[in-house]
Amino acid sequence: MKKRFVESQYVASLIGLISTMLFLFPVYWMFVTSIKPMSAIFAIPPQIIPREVTTEAYIDNILNNPEIVRFFLNSVVIALGTLVLTLALAVPVAYALARLDIKGKGAIIGVMLVAQMLPSIMLALPFFLLFSHLGLLNHFIALILANTTTALPFAVLVLRPFFMSIPQGLEEAAAMDGSNRFLTFVRIILPLAKPGLLTVGAFAFLFAWGDLLYALILTTDESIRPLTVYLYTFVGQHGTNWNSLMAVSFVAIIPIILIFIAFQKHIVDGIASGSMK
Repeated sequence: MKKRFVESQYVASLIGLISTMLFLFPVYWMFVTSIKPMSAIFAIPPQIIPREVTTEAYIDNILNNPEIVRFFLNSVVIALGTLVLTLALAVPVAYALARLDIKGKGAIIGVMLVAQMLPSIMLALPFFLLFSHLGLLNHFIALILANTTTALPFAVLVLRPFFMSIPQGLEEAAAMDGSNRFLTFVRIILPLAKPGLLTVGAFAFLFAWGDLLYALILTTDESIRPLTVYLYTFVGQHGTNWNSLMAVSFVAIIPIILIFIAFQKHIVDGIASGSMK
């Protein structure tokens, strides 16, 4: 019995290792392409390990290109703004849906499920018309609001189970000690929902960081466009500058990798808990 258990652990570890390698291969291929000369990118058979290495794409497009700093900072502003606004809206909504006896609660949750499935392209034109009338085109707030609509339904649906799993007795005990509902929420409920908050924050940041559609439609001013639009400049009418595109893309995914490495335990716990509760 023990032998079978050990064998099953080895099989599970092997499957996990293979799965990890498959998921990481695109990242590896992106990096390898970025350090190949153009002549080697289309070599047949493909060079899994490059025979010739060059850092020209990084030097030209990262070190000697001050413009990339502006695009990078724009992406940071948009992604952080989306994260903050998503949490500010999702936390009270999710808590209300978990704790309060609201009429039509099931319908509200159903609408959020439907909203989460809507493709962004369906919302792009309405957003363009709305922000055009409000004079918000070519403003960070337009991109932050548009990206928040993508992240908000997901955030509410993930956070609600966390608040439902927290015993109401804790709030009742705090009320008996003289704490009002707001202080109880801030001091007791939010710390207990930390894995869910980190999960939602990470994904809200990720949604906004990778957005291209809203950035193309709602902005024309290069001074506020994010890094994803800058990547699009490497795709030309007569060809694509693949090593430069992959070099900038590899740099662009570094913040996402760092976020998931730093908070991986909380994110995994948050996803697992939110899916089971």
